[in-house]
Amino acid sequence: MPTAPDAAWCVYMLRCADGTLYTGITTDIARRVAEHNGEGGPGARYTRSRRPVQLVYVEAAADRAEAARREAAIKRLDRVRKLALCASGR
Repeated sequence: MPTAPDAAWCVYMLRCADGTLYTGITTDIARRVAEHNGEGGPGARYTRSRRPVQLVYVEAAADRAEAARREAAIKRLDRVRKLALCASGR
């Protein structure tokens, strides 16, 4: 499993139980993954019906704006490129 970087904000990707990928941003990766899995919060609507989820990628960001821009860029990638990004562990 990827580890959370020592940054205030990070971009992450999850692999859902149905094999789809979900991308988001957070300041606390462990809490957010737990929420996506139904522990301590609702998680995202998309992942609620696709549990359990598994963290497959984490990338540090300097601030919220940079994290949001990177999230948008990752979401524009096709599935093959997202999987390559996960495999690279960048």
